Amino acid sequence: MEDKFGGHVLAIPYPAQGHINPLLQFSKRLASKGLKVTLANTIFISKSLPLKSSGSVQFDTISDGYDEEGFAQAESIAAYLARMEAEGSRTLIELITKYNNSPHPINCIIYDPFLPWALDVAKQFGLASAAFFTQTCTVNYIYYMHYHGGDVTSIPGLHMLEPQDLPSYFSVPGSYPAYLEMVMNQYSNLHEADFIFANSFYKLEQQVVDSMSKVCRMLTIGPTIPSTYLDNRIEDNKEYGRLAQQQATRIRDIRGLWKYGQSKPQANGGACIGVKGSGFYFLWVVKESEKAKLPPNFLEELELERSTSTSEDGGKGKGLMVTWSPQLEVLSNEAVGCFFTHGGWNSTIEALSLGVPMIVMPQWTDQPTNSKLVQDVWKVGVRVKVDHHHHYHDANNITDENGIVAREEIESCIRKVMEGETAIEMKKNAQKWKSLAIEAVSDGGTSDTDIHEFLSKLTTATA
Repeated sequence: MEDKFGGHVLAIPYPAQGHINPLLQFSKRLASKGLKVTLANTIFISKSLPLKSSGSVQFDTISDGYDEEGFAQAESIAAYLARMEAEGSRTLIELITKYNNSPHPINCIIYDPFLPWALDVAKQFGLASAAFFTQTCTVNYIYYMHYHGGDVTSIPGLHMLEPQDLPSYFSVPGSYPAYLEMVMNQYSNLHEADFIFANSFYKLEQQVVDSMSKVCRMLTIGPTIPSTYLDNRIEDNKEYGRLAQQQATRIRDIRGLWKYGQSKPQANGGACIGVKGSGFYFLWVVKESEKAKLPPNFLEELELERSTSTSEDGGKGKGLMVTWSPQLEVLSNEAVGCFFTHGGWNSTIEALSLGVPMIVMPQWTDQPTNSKLVQDVWKVGVRVKVDHHHHYHDANNITDENGIVAREEIESCIRKVMEGETAIEMKKNAQKWKSLAIEAVSDGGTSDTDIHEFLSKLTTATA
């Protein structure tokens, strides 16, 4: 039987679903070990993404100063962060005070480093504090080195990084300055945190973890996806965001997930033509807001092909587009052959944990670095190559800020991941990382051990 630990932890995520989900899953794992855990979303997030308190994790709220519309109300990212710091600090103080006057006072605050002021509040109350990073240890290392004036191109376990391998804030100087400032502020007071968590696992980034731990001890506690898909040690732990009862019905799906509503019409057009031209069955998730950027009549053609497809024409209707799907349910389906993604860390670690090879077409932030790791370090996929020398202006090619991706490149990437000896090797590697991910969170695994280190020290400090 597992040891049970006491105490009350307050978890503060950055108010975006990609940050909330990992911290929620980590909270459930802590609760399964005996801690009382309360996760505090902003008032707006709480209204738009309602989560019910259960025996494992309770929910409460703080304010970001934009209770009606959240970030959409703010004039800019800088204005949003400034107001959130002021209102967030004030309401967090009120929340801690409320619990400290209850039978369950707060012992520790786990906070997203995008909100460094939460650490300052924890220190005001003399509470233990833990930073929870939602990006890879490699990306953390790059940001940390940049903050301290070090070399961001020389990373343990990697060859010298090229500009296109770095987070977009560095490869495209001057882009998104407010976001770069937010990313750098993660490290402004990190040295004051009692614990530093990373949503990764030790064997995935061993050399980076060892190197960074020489300057600040990094506890790898991931993957933070529902236990049902990993060690299955947490009861009723399958919920993850908007999980719905939908099933993947296509054979050997290729699933493209375009997460940002800023891609150009040519991008969606070229990708559609490239994926469709590969000849494989595919399930594609396209946000409602992105549908207007698809090629003319593309959805109608897909539907017509699906409705009239016969065995005699080779099953021409192989494509299905939806506005949303339960990503983990789809990726865990054995019918899925590969995952076409921008390479955000949540999607990447989900694919790694479920043994699914990837085609990665990064757009911004940490995605270029993640795609480098996928292709050259973990060897579980390919990165779509960008042509910086030619300029096309038709809808048959994919364009982005940095160059052009021809539809032929998309087709080529799909075949590399789906056919031949290289595909077999990628699938073998993907299954290896899946096994190691499960091992990490299982009893006695590296992530499980790091979690127990945190719990033991927290229990000792608050005894």
